[in-house]
Amino acid sequence: MLFIDYAEIWVKGGDGGRGCVSFRREKYVPKGGPDGGNGGDGGNVIIRVDPHMTTLLDYRYRKHYKAENGKPGEGTLKQGKQGKDITVRVPPGTVVKELETGKVLADLTKKNQKVVAAHGGRGGRGNASFKSPTHQSPRKSEPGAKGEKIKLALELKLLADVGIVGQPNVGKSTLLSRLSAAKPKIASYPFTTLTPNLGMVKLEDHRGFVLADIPGLIEGAHQGKGLGHEFLKHIQRTKLLLYLLDASSDDIEGDYQALVEEIELFDPLLSQRPRVVALNKIDLWEKAKKVEVNGGKMSVCCISALTGKGLKELLGILRSKLEETKGSS
Repeated sequence: MLFIDYAEIWVKGGDGGRGCVSFRREKYVPKGGPDGGNGGDGGNVIIRVDPHMTTLLDYRYRKHYKAENGKPGEGTLKQGKQGKDITVRVPPGTVVKELETGKVLADLTKKNQKVVAAHGGRGGRGNASFKSPTHQSPRKSEPGAKGEKIKLALELKLLADVGIVGQPNVGKSTLLSRLSAAKPKIASYPFTTLTPNLGMVKLEDHRGFVLADIPGLIEGAHQGKGLGHEFLKHIQRTKLLLYLLDASSDDIEGDYQALVEEIELFDPLLSQRPRVVALNKIDLWEKAKKVEVNGGKMSVCCISALTGKGLKELLGILRSKLEETKGSS
């Protein structure tokens, strides 16, 4: 399925039904009083989380959503039927914004969480509502109020515990496939991963965590170069970042600093997120065991996603760090 993480839609609440002008007509009561009922309220447009959805693809093709109008009132004080609501289903992690102002209306992360994006208009009053001691036979009624209409931006940010970040072709997809049941596209050339991938990592005690593979970051990613700006948002919800480096690089320290800088420029708060650094492809360079980054202040977990070497140790470190984040939150 094509992964779409942004969409713009137009939504409108139903209009309220018109109030009724009617007078009671009964045998032996030739001039009965007003009995026009009120119109029904218009339906609402509701945006609700569907845990089975993973993309905003549906909203590439259908962009207009309108709830049902309320029905008009009737005689004998019958109120018009309320218009039916319409529900727009979105994946967990969808941020709903007002398109013109950028105002966030809701951040929908939980199953069945919902927000009313456009309220229906109120039904108009029938002539019975205008009766007064001085005006016994009003012929006045109200039209229903118009429903709200608004242009929305839907922005999907993946929900993951750990986000893998690294330059293109460092082995992020291979690592994801080894640690989880995910099956991302893997090849030995840059930008194999064109969309974020999620995988569930199961631990020995039947617990687990969600791991996200983000497309490779290059210099200037925070400005939109490469695929960076389009996908950096998907690590904003993660509790922990896994910086993956390439052991065959001529400048491992420089690669690490470049990643740190791009993430900090994109979101300074994200750069303060707890991190783990792993050096991949040590099967190509045994000396990698001695490598340290950040001036020796941060130790590196040396792994080979291809052969599986060091992965058990890496899982232990990730689990420990995640438990620390739970304790500090």
